[in-house]
Amino acid sequence: MNKAGAPSGGGAGSGPTASAAAAAAQKQRALLQRLDNDISNIVDSFSVLVSVSRVNEPPVRNSQEAFLMEIRASKLVQSADSLLKMVSELKQTAIFSGFASLNENVDHRIQAFDQEAETSDKLLERIGEEAATSLKELESHYYSSVARNFVHE
Repeated sequence: MNKAGAPSGGGAGSGPTASAAAAAAQKQRALLQRLDNDISNIVDSFSVLVSVSRVNEPPVRNSQEAFLMEIRASKLVQSADSLLKMVSELKQTAIFSGFASLNENVDHRIQAFDQEAETSDKLLERIGEEAATSLKELESHYYSSVARNFVHE
């Protein structure tokens, strides 16, 4: 979910990025399966509740249907609660994975800036050495030149 487009260090299909992608895909499949199960439970329970909610004459049948309605209503509530928990998990995952990708992006930027600073330090060191060498050459030419001797006399 990193939209910055930072280059990856390893080849395709290797390293922690591939294992994280596989784990995310597995989690997504598990969540989708859980979602399907909960929704089918809600639909089944609701359809059974509607079908048994008619009023019948025999009192025994009414008590059996009332018990069945209680069971199905309980199952419907459990499935709805499971869906609410899943929504909460997804929100938390979105929040924390957003922070994780943000932290990952910051770490990549820090590494890039550290490399740039190192490169700049080496360049400045090389320029300083070249300037010192050039200054020594100029000093030696100046002190050995004939023009210096004429100025002091």
